[in-house]
Amino acid sequence: MADFFPSPGIDPPSPTLSARLRELADFLAAPAAGRLTEEQRALSLGIARRLVEDAARELSADIDVGALWRDWLESGLPTAPRLAAACFARAEEHRWREHSARRIAAPVVVPVDGDGPPAPETIDTTPEADRAYLALRIADRRRADGRGSPRIALEDVEPELLRALLLDIAAWRMVQAGKDGQLAAGLGEAVRKVVEYRAAIPGIDVAARQYLAALGEGAAIEGAAASAIDRHDWLALVALAAAASRRSFADMALALTSAEAAALPALLAPLSLDRASLAPLEASLAALPSRTVETRG
Repeated sequence: MADFFPSPGIDPPSPTLSARLRELADFLAAPAAGRLTEEQRALSLGIARRLVEDAARELSADIDVGALWRDWLESGLPTAPRLAAACFARAEEHRWREHSARRIAAPVVVPVDGDGPPAPETIDTTPEADRAYLALRIADRRRADGRGSPRIALEDVEPELLRALLLDIAAWRMVQAGKDGQLAAGLGEAVRKVVEYRAAIPGIDVAARQYLAALGEGAAIEGAAASAIDRHDWLALVALAAAASRRSFADMALALTSAEAAALPALLAPLSLDRASLAPLEASLAALPSRTVETRG
């Protein structure tokens, strides 16, 4: 019998169709899993836009970043899977920290004369550890734009991903300018310089390792981690956990925001925390709306 159905795949699908098919494939692979919320989509897309624009400006002042983003938004971002992972990790970390800060915010109470509030519990830290913690906070501030919106600092992007992104931007610029050997050579050299320059700048991962090293060993690290949980200082906790586990900050942040409660002790095992001290962390993560949990099968 003749086959009257058109054969699929005769023509390559459009970028829009490809994106829809990938989305459908992801849904069919896990139909019961929660889908991205509008907040998650908007945050991740905004982070991707800021990353692309920052990289384009770093590469060349002649690049029209607005036109670049509009073209890529319409046709699809190159290296989309790797960009998606990085942007989603930053977005979920931002949602967690912002939501936690709103939940624990307490109203200001004016104390009665002679009835001041008790001093907060603190841990003993050395001046070196204090300076390292300040450096960590400064590195974290570079992960937001002037309005406080989350971004990925270029020095925090994996070198191979940054190189791929810059090369894609350079290719877009070449298409806009037409064939120009001199421009191509200049852009190629610019890509190399940007990658080398950004790799030499200490980012959040370096700051996390330096903070861990400044605390010393054993009880000091455990005490700092426990104090970070009590104070909901998730920046410090993620930094210590990442450095102690020899993982990147972004990787550890995503691991924590997607972990089941039962997986947290193993995930934070290098910090030697007791099970009871993890309760505020578990509560904070459980309260995060639309959290994508990596269940263990």
